[in-house]
Amino acid sequence: MADIEPTRARRRALPLPAQVALVLQGGGALGSFQAGVIEALADAAVRIDWVAGISIGAVNAAIVAGNPPERRVERLRAFWEQMTMALPSFPIFPDDRVREFVHEWSAGFVAMAGVPGFFGPRFVPPFMAVPGSLDATSFYDSQPLADTLNQLIDWDLLNDGPIRLSVGAVDVESGNFHYFDTADERLDARHVMASGALPPGLPPIEIGGRWWWDGGLVSNTPLTHVLDHQQGETLVFQVDLFAAAAERPRTIMDVLAREKEIRFSSRTRQVTDQLLRLRKERELTRRVLAKLPDALANDRDVKALAALAAEKPVSLVHIIYRANAWEGGSRDYEFSTRTMLEHWSAGQTAVDRTMENAELVAENLLTGRTAAFDPGR
Repeated sequence: MADIEPTRARRRALPLPAQVALVLQGGGALGSFQAGVIEALADAAVRIDWVAGISIGAVNAAIVAGNPPERRVERLRAFWEQMTMALPSFPIFPDDRVREFVHEWSAGFVAMAGVPGFFGPRFVPPFMAVPGSLDATSFYDSQPLADTLNQLIDWDLLNDGPIRLSVGAVDVESGNFHYFDTADERLDARHVMASGALPPGLPPIEIGGRWWWDGGLVSNTPLTHVLDHQQGETLVFQVDLFAAAAERPRTIMDVLAREKEIRFSSRTRQVTDQLLRLRKERELTRRVLAKLPDALANDRDVKALAALAAEKPVSLVHIIYRANAWEGGSRDYEFSTRTMLEHWSAGQTAVDRTMENAELVAENLLTGRTAAFDPGR
């Protein structure tokens, strides 16, 4: 990790509320950006109480919850170094067009050969497999990921330790979205793999007699789950791997990249905007109810309305990956060492930018207001 180091800003401390949550979006190879964020938050002494993830975010989340604080970054680094070991840290090219060619070539290599410790191509193509079998439902075998997770995660600590873990997946038959949550049940490698079982590349994961697919098919952010089960004043770091806003596409590769950004980021933006709008409406309701005389305040219907409007404040900090010009539509499965290191470094820099504006974030926390903050804007 030493050949790319961000220019680190002087970090300021944040006042931490009763609960701090880390929300990790799906995005395949872009997940190394989240690893950089996690390392930088640890360096800034930000305590995480709850981590929730979708797809690759579920993998990073499980590694955090399943290791003691002093080993989390080490284990994350071991995971990402294994994911990228097949593709070396190639030289940095001065021309974006050349870099884009190497980027797409690397993604093509992954499509043919798979990713070590993650997934590999099936010996028999799914079109030739027995209908109804797992071999017939995907192009790759994801069993290597189970072995990797079992090597890097202490499942007893993950289930019984101080950090709550939530990972989202979709029931293949019903289409219903579900969160596997250590607050409700014991999790193992299957639950994490289910959250990242993106079809048709990866096979469904069977849990409790049901087949499960990648949670990103329904929602690419676990923010709703965290806020719906919020127990006190909460600071949320939402780490998104696809930006909602970007420049107009100029090439067909730009089109592929932009389509994927809109598809995955719009759900996150929609969920965030809707939740914050609802919270502002509840805040207005509470202010109006506070002005009522006692005779009305004790009315049964008014009390019922007050109960609906009651909530704990949340301060939401967006940390969003902004893609480079040379990253096209295959950026989520380009597992090269060079790109992984750059994503990791970008995650650290994004946290540094947040800490440069710590006073603004702290103001929201200290005043108990519900607010969203995007340091990248």
